[in-house]
Amino acid sequence: MSKRTAGHGFVEGPEDFLAARAGFSLASVDPASTPGFSGGKARGEELLAARDPHLADLQERLFAEGRSGGRRSLLLLLQGMDTSGKGGMVSHVVGGVDVQGVQLAAFRTPSDEERRHDFLWRVEKQLPRPGMLGCFDRSHYEDVLVPRVHGEIDGVELERRYRAIRDFEARLHGNGTRLIKVMLHISRDEQKRRLASRLDDPTKYWKYAPSDLAERRYWDDYMAAYQTAIERTGTADAPWYVVPADNKWYSRLAVQELLVAALESMDPQWPPASFDVDEEKRRLAAS
Repeated sequence: MSKRTAGHGFVEGPEDFLAARAGFSLASVDPASTPGFSGGKARGEELLAARDPHLADLQERLFAEGRSGGRRSLLLLLQGMDTSGKGGMVSHVVGGVDVQGVQLAAFRTPSDEERRHDFLWRVEKQLPRPGMLGCFDRSHYEDVLVPRVHGEIDGVELERRYRAIRDFEARLHGNGTRLIKVMLHISRDEQKRRLASRLDDPTKYWKYAPSDLAERRYWDDYMAAYQTAIERTGTADAPWYVVPADNKWYSRLAVQELLVAALESMDPQWPPASFDVDEEKRRLAAS
C-alpha cells in the first residue's frame, strides 16, 4: 500500500490497485465503478480542486529542475475509445498546472509523410523535454490497436511492434522519462449516451464524427486488442493503469492522483541559486 501525502481521498494509492498486473482481465473491470474511493461525485470534484495546488507545486519543481540542468521528465499517455474523456483529462487535470511546463501532443490517423517512416517516428518527435510534463492524447498504441482491429497488418508485424514499443519505453525510462500509461475504460452504453449528447447540442457538433459511430461495430475487437496490448507491453518500468471512465469525476481524480504519485516518487527539488544571493541583494538595494 502506498504511503504518501494524506488527503487524496482513496483507501490506498490508485497506482496500487489500478495497475494491470499479471493475470489482468479487462473484462473484469466495471467501467462504472469507482474503485478505492468511497465518496460520490461532489466529494470527488471537491478533492480534484483541492489537490490541484499540490500537483502544480510538484510540476513546477520538476520544471525548475529541468531549467537548471536536470534530465528527468514525466509523460502521461492517454488511450481509450472515443468519448472516454481524453480531452477532458487534458483540460481538467493537466490544465491545473503551469502551461509553460507542459507539452501536449495528439495522435490521429497517420499522415502520408508519417506512413513513410516507422510508426514510432512521429512519437519520437513529441517526447517531453527535460523538466516537462508531456501529455499524449492517443499515442503509438494507435498503431497496434487500429491495424489489428481492421486487419491492416499481420501477426508477425504486430508482434514486431509490441517488441519495438517495449524497447522504446525501456529507453525512455533509462533516459529519465517517467511514463504513466492510462487506458480510460468506458462502457459501450456510456459511449452511446455521450455521442447522443453531442448530436443533441449544436455547440458539440464539432466533436462528433460519423467514423465514431462506425467504429462502435468493432467494440469487442477493440477490447480484445486492448487486452493483448496491455499484456504485451506492460512492464515494471512502464505499467498500464486501467481507469474506469463512465464517471468523469472519478477518472479525472484517479489520473490526477497517478500524476501526484509519480511526481512525489520522483521528488524534484528546487535548484539552489547559481549566484551569490547576498551579493545580489546588495546590488538590488543599490540599484
